[in-house]
Amino acid sequence: MKTIEKANNHTTITTERKTGVLSVEKRRYPRYTAEFPLDYSRVEDKETYGGMVANVSEGGLLVYLPQRMEMGTVLKIEILYVQGLEFNTIKAVAKIVWSDLAAKESWGEYRYGLQFLHIEENDFARLMDLLKDIGK
Repeated sequence: MKTIEKANNHTTITTERKTGVLSVEKRRYPRYTAEFPLDYSRVEDKETYGGMVANVSEGGLLVYLPQRMEMGTVLKIEILYVQGLEFNTIKAVAKIVWSDLAAKESWGEYRYGLQFLHIEENDFARLMDLLKDIGK
């Protein structure tokens, strides 16, 4: 509620504040909750490890991985999923842009935000199809 008072050539505006939480989504792309297995390796390594995708968007992923890694680490990733009766994969190169190392460290899992750096056109088309299916 606003109260406006005028006196001696001055205007005073008083507002009563209501307490609450305002959440504004700042992401460029909407996120979709999904659980998919993920294979990954550091770009400079040959050894592949497994992780889990927790959510996905056009721009990146939230993943749980068994290794502690630094911000800026670049990974080759492969998302594994079934769509209808068909087994599919989406391959991409992504960079760790944020981490929450304390999230499940006691369980041997680390939470990371990955941003896609490179994804082939056909893999991007499969990603868009997957997001449409998840969004239904």
